[in-house]
Amino acid sequence: MAAVDNTPVNLTTALASFDDIYSPRIVARVNDYDVRIAHTLGEHVWHVHEDTDEFFLVLDGQFDVALRANGDETMVALSKGDTFVVPKGTEHKPSSPGGSILMFEPSGTSTTGDRHEGEIPDHVDGTTGRDLT
Repeated sequence: MAAVDNTPVNLTTALASFDDIYSPRIVARVNDYDVRIAHTLGEHVWHVHEDTDEFFLVLDGQFDVALRANGDETMVALSKGDTFVVPKGTEHKPSSPGGSILMFEPSGTSTTGDRHEGEIPDHVDGTTGRDLT
């Protein structure tokens, strides 16, 4: 469960409590936003969030974000401690050789966006976040 009142959440302990990849857990809520953590490995799916930016902080390992705009594709390579914001309306596809991330996005935001390309792989959890248990 997410932190309540003055209860701190240790991110290392929280990440150790589950193994699923691309299945974010909600560790806190700030106003109408979720603070989510997730393990990353392999490729996600091309998707877009039409009405919201998506904030990433790499907690461990490497996390890459491919971006598509105006027919061009670019790759942003992120390492531990790096942050990156995918602007709303930008098609993107995360991938990782392994690691963990923290995301900050409006509550109810789907991990596979408002629309996505192709089938959702079995290792990607199409969710709006799961409570940390």
